[in-house]
Amino acid sequence: MRILRTLLKVVVALAIAIPLSIIVLGAALGILGAMVGLAIIALKFAIIGLVAWGAFRLVARLVRGPTSSAYTHAIPEAPPVDPHYEAAMRELDQELRA
Repeated sequence: MRILRTLLKVVVALAIAIPLSIIVLGAALGILGAMVGLAIIALKFAIIGLVAWGAFRLVARLVRGPTSSAYTHAIPEAPPVDPHYEAAMRELDQELRA
């Protein structure tokens, strides 16, 4: 009798667990499929955007014409000279020499 009761419990547990696991597996695969689909759509948009950006850059370069080298290589200006800093450095040099 005890064996039959244990066997009945196992059968009931499997009768509940197997359909639930099939439902959970189907939902998980559906969610995974949706995520893969969204990733593919995002990749397509990224490729289309990259091609459009490259086409825009090409058209802009063709319309502008050649650029002058005087404007592309600007020389940075020297920083302004602080007279107080220069005086302090001279004073420090004098003290260190003495």
